Amino acid sequence: MTVLEQGKITIHSENIFPIIKKSLYTNHEIFLRELISNAVDAISKLKMASLSGELKGEIGEPEVKIHLDQGKKQISVSDNGIGMTADEIKKYNNQVAFSSAEDFIKKYQNSDNKLIGHFGLGFYSCFMVAEKVEIDTLSYQEGEKAVHWSCDGSPEFQLEESDRKTRGTTITVTLLDEEKEYAEQQRIRQLVKTYCDFMPVPIKLDGETINRQRSIWKESPRDLTDEDYLEFYRYLYPYQEEPLLWVHLNTDYPFLLNGILYFPKLKPDVDVSRGHIKLFCNQVFVSDNCEEIIPEFLLPLRGVIDSPDIPLNVSRSALTANRTVRRIADYITKKIGDRLKSLYEDNPKTYINSWQDLGTFVKYGALRDEKFKKQVEDIIIFRSTADLGGNTPQVEVQKEGEDAWEEATPTQQATDEQGYYYTTLKDYLERNQEKHENRVFYCTDPSTQSTYVELYKNQGLEVLFMDSFIDNNYFIPFLEQEYSNLQFTRVDAELDDTLVDNDQAGEIVDPQTNKTRNEVVKELFEGAINNSNVNIKTQAIKSDDPQNSPPAMVLLPEAMRRMQEMTALMQQQSMQFPEQHVLVVNTAHPLIQNIVQLNQGGIIQSSSGESSSNELAKMMCRHVYDLALMAQKAFDAEGMQQFIERSNQVLTRLTK
Repeated sequence: MTVLEQGKITIHSENIFPIIKKSLYTNHEIFLRELISNAVDAISKLKMASLSGELKGEIGEPEVKIHLDQGKKQISVSDNGIGMTADEIKKYNNQVAFSSAEDFIKKYQNSDNKLIGHFGLGFYSCFMVAEKVEIDTLSYQEGEKAVHWSCDGSPEFQLEESDRKTRGTTITVTLLDEEKEYAEQQRIRQLVKTYCDFMPVPIKLDGETINRQRSIWKESPRDLTDEDYLEFYRYLYPYQEEPLLWVHLNTDYPFLLNGILYFPKLKPDVDVSRGHIKLFCNQVFVSDNCEEIIPEFLLPLRGVIDSPDIPLNVSRSALTANRTVRRIADYITKKIGDRLKSLYEDNPKTYINSWQDLGTFVKYGALRDEKFKKQVEDIIIFRSTADLGGNTPQVEVQKEGEDAWEEATPTQQATDEQGYYYTTLKDYLERNQEKHENRVFYCTDPSTQSTYVELYKNQGLEVLFMDSFIDNNYFIPFLEQEYSNLQFTRVDAELDDTLVDNDQAGEIVDPQTNKTRNEVVKELFEGAINNSNVNIKTQAIKSDDPQNSPPAMVLLPEAMRRMQEMTALMQQQSMQFPEQHVLVVNTAHPLIQNIVQLNQGGIIQSSSGESSSNELAKMMCRHVYDLALMAQKAFDAEGMQQFIERSNQVLTRLTK
């Protein structure tokens, strides 16, 4: 071949390649992304030239071919795009920091075609893995000759004529010994799937197309079905449950952005602090790290964001924070809020069925973002115990079986098996204005607080279930700040006056003992429990069936419990059951009345100073206290052993 020219690459440093290898690119594998991106760019440029009338003849079927030669430690990437002239090679390859993509963007700025490359350094990334790089190319322009360029990683290059006959470019990389993995088929397939899977040009390896090509986020939502979205999600996240819903992003002002974001079902093993969204730039994968673009509360979302306007550093490996990034984040947040509101209004069936997972996003978003809070504050719902009978106003409820929303009337008991429906806080307050104005009763643990919930339900008081982690630790205090006139009371914090019967009989003084019955009960339990941290209160709890009401209940005063919860949260510890608590003894319960009578009978034993019936009464008081504790917390091994021993003693005495 005739040597056309020899010279030095024009750079501002004696040798830029060490900088490229050590500083500019830290991930060697992205060299293939850059070479394929340049190949796709060359094909896009050819289309532009054809549309402008500069190209004579047919474009042909666009394709990018990859060829591997393990024996020679070589990988080559070929395209049938626009090709290059000798002058263009000298301009774009020998002068680092110039980009042919930028020139084409200026030349065809009104074209709809988008070029991937925006940096003149992309091509040079291949020197990270190469001991030699060669370019063989033929321009589309008539009369141009094919040329061959080669460089071994030093500032020296060689440009000579080539015998190439077909339009396009082939870049051949002879790999360093330590980079031979890039001549292996499986490695190349994996890299193409990672970085180039959605490029709109077939990428072929040994004649087989190995990229997906279709990027549905670039398509119009009108042309896509639900199955299209679901199939794409399954492709991105195999072996995962179906998403709850999705949001298709599509805007070209004030920035260009496309994408699809999915709401997944939240699982305990999901790291909500780590982003799961894939960032693309013109269908080229850039990163799994979208924390700068996606607001913190939306990090568990999955899907794709694609924008050429997202500012990347020169190696396309990281975002650079600026005003555009913040505006994109605001746009995404607004679109998510709009989507949730439209779902609530247009398809409440799906909304309520997804609330267990959606609620976490919505509540955390309201905590973190004032604009988002304004969008969603009217669609935050809570599961409730409201009774739909009587004169209850119309509400929207969840129906068992179809999981659908319906308007419930006094004659339409459309509830689930537990009798729960979902309501907003606003509707809850309006519905209960006469019963307990500006007061919210809530439950944080349906299992341990079931006794208390039933007590409230039986007296016609509505309880909201705020039983997620975010509710108890963050959202309830947030609501109290937002609605300073509201008082939130957990069902086991105190007994509302509505639940208590003013037991006049319990206040009558016995002339023999000069004590009321309530005082007798209090002293009896204090002596049996013998714990100064337990504050004994005696109250008659209202019930149509006293036998089925609780004989005693442990209460945890709201302020004291919250202080302990906050301390445990700050210390990153689980909250221990408070040593100081209240035991409310239900003086209206037959068991308590029987214990009092038992304590008053029997012959005093000289050895202990108590009758056998006195001892049994105290044992039963302790047993009642144990049962009340078990409704609030699980015993540890020692506590359970002691409970079993005391239970056996009580049963033994009762069977004598």
